[in-house]
Amino acid sequence: MRYPPLDSSQTGEVLSDDLFYAFVDLIYRHTGIRFDKESRFVLQRRLVHRMRALGLPSLERYYYHLLYHPDREREMDQLIDLVTTHETYFFREKRQLKCFVEEIVPLLVQERRTDPHRVLRIWSAGCSTGEEPYSIAMLLRGLPALAGWQLFIFASDISSRALQVARQGIYGPSSFRDMEPAYETYVRQYFEPTPDGKLRIRDEIRQMVLFGRVNLLDSSSLALYGWLDVIFCRNVLIYFDTEAKKRAIQNFYERLRPGGFLLLGHSESLLGLDSRFQLVHLQNDMVYRK
Repeated sequence: MRYPPLDSSQTGEVLSDDLFYAFVDLIYRHTGIRFDKESRFVLQRRLVHRMRALGLPSLERYYYHLLYHPDREREMDQLIDLVTTHETYFFREKRQLKCFVEEIVPLLVQERRTDPHRVLRIWSAGCSTGEEPYSIAMLLRGLPALAGWQLFIFASDISSRALQVARQGIYGPSSFRDMEPAYETYVRQYFEPTPDGKLRIRDEIRQMVLFGRVNLLDSSSLALYGWLDVIFCRNVLIYFDTEAKKRAIQNFYERLRPGGFLLLGHSESLLGLDSRFQLVHLQNDMVYRK
């Protein structure tokens, strides 16, 4: 594989200003995540890890590898796995989940009581290793309000490695941290122990969730989900710059049915980003509605 000629000052593990911004722009185009100057050394460590794994002599060579090598798409997947955050656990942000189960779902069911199709479609956007969509599935499993309804739960992430973990459905103790007694019954009911001391989610829940690798900024791939009733995108947009946030929110707006709900993380809001959603004050939480 031939690469463009190297500047002799840019060999080894040196991440120059120009090369740093080149990597930042490349990652941004693929993920919507933009690293700032404060993240420079964190990014450099992760780039060096991949550079060494490939046996390349410099970070600039690695950059060219990501641009020109026949295997560049697979390597970009490897890099994305390293630079994306996978912080999650079961039943996270409990007030919002309580609001979803006790208020949003009954409201949607009531409003569409004359709909002969009785289909509810939910998307967990940026699902990481799967704890969020599986939490949704467990909460909705057997819910009396959904008797006779078809339930579709879609879950997506840009990290192939995270999705692999999600599809396997095997979790260690950190995935069950901050577990309230009210949710422990779901763990007893829907998980089984593995020989190495972890817990595997039972097939009846695992099969309720359809996982896929999706970029939130790619509107064409999101069209595969069709119309959606509820979108969970919690603690994801905080990693995007303003322009990427607006593009993602536009895609959410286009995918939601009229009256559909958008649930963000408690540290996130649409203030200054989009005025088309209504902020709805429900009993347990505040959520956005189209």
